[in-house]
Amino acid sequence: MSIGNTMSSSGMTVRSPSKASQQQHGRDFEDVELGSSNSNVTGGRRMLKAKDSNIVELTPLVVNNADGSKSASGSLSPSGSGDAGSSNTMKSVIASAMYSGCSVGMVLVNKSLASSYNHLIQGDLNILLVVFQAVAAVICVEFSKKMGWVDYPTFNVRTAQLWAPVNLLFCGMLFTGMASLEHNSVPMVTVFKNITNIMTTIGDCILYGATVEWLVMAAFGIMLAGAVMAAQNDADVTQTGLFWMLANCLCTSGYVLYLKFATKSVKLSKFGMVFYNNVLCTLFLFPVSVMNGEFGTFLGTKALHTVDYAVKNAFAGFVGFFLNFASLNCVAQTGPTTYAMIGSLNKIPIAIMGYLIFDNAISEETWTFISISLLGGILYTIAKLRSGRKKSGK
Repeated sequence: MSIGNTMSSSGMTVRSPSKASQQQHGRDFEDVELGSSNSNVTGGRRMLKAKDSNIVELTPLVVNNADGSKSASGSLSPSGSGDAGSSNTMKSVIASAMYSGCSVGMVLVNKSLASSYNHLIQGDLNILLVVFQAVAAVICVEFSKKMGWVDYPTFNVRTAQLWAPVNLLFCGMLFTGMASLEHNSVPMVTVFKNITNIMTTIGDCILYGATVEWLVMAAFGIMLAGAVMAAQNDADVTQTGLFWMLANCLCTSGYVLYLKFATKSVKLSKFGMVFYNNVLCTLFLFPVSVMNGEFGTFLGTKALHTVDYAVKNAFAGFVGFFLNFASLNCVAQTGPTTYAMIGSLNKIPIAIMGYLIFDNAISEETWTFISISLLGGILYTIAKLRSGRKKSGK
């Protein structure tokens, strides 16, 4: 069935290929969203609801047979809980891999921009780069909508208000992160980033009732110990630096936890969320880039007005478009705890890729952190696999 061009606040409108056929039967069908409070939704499954209260379940058109062949689908058996568990695990793995790949790619693209152009200016253009990339991401998602690849409603003020806290927390995370790096060493910031992961896990338990195995907490503890060991020779902390690091911990943890709430409560497709995320990011951050002088610096630096600089920013926005989707999908599929763990483990490929591509030296302390973080990641993976087996009853 094809997805129509409109979406209400309560869900998506789904029409069959033959509009006349629907009118002939005198029915309107609407798609009941996952997590909807509608009483006709059972077991978190997506259904079509007709006005005469007949319910028709959506089933796949093609299914895989045991011998690897494909055949037309009839109906899904409600007893396939093992298959459903395997499917959910695969979705979580794919979502995690997408987020990790896009996150690492985004860091490397921005590092390439910084290494290529920062020597041409006094200071940096960090905020303005986020604005440029948000605009590029909006163009990407709007182009996809025009081509009919994705669908979401036109801009609505009420929806923007519901989504605004996500962007406010993101902006707070961005500002406090920059201030933390300004007043503290990178190793100390890394220590507090690992404390943030533990805060996020605790918040996930309190707010959403998540259960955390002792192996998960052991994994976070090991990674925190590794970060402390790496920072032992550079552990000076000032009161100002401590304030900004604690503020960054709260903003980062709050952002991840609220993101889970927003993806469940705001009735939008993931691409609709990408649209609002980047539109609001542009509206919030562009005035800041003007006030702090970054926009003026950009206008006054002719060396930045090149096709190469524009293409690199456009590509960064393209990667950011996928990163937005991957982040939202990862939080929805796996939860804040796994999202935080992936963010910590991403430092490993970033350090290695930075060494291979940009010839950045890796210190002995960094290698220590990488080794211990790998151990923590392995423990976390074992914990999640054990948890998955328990849920599937194996």
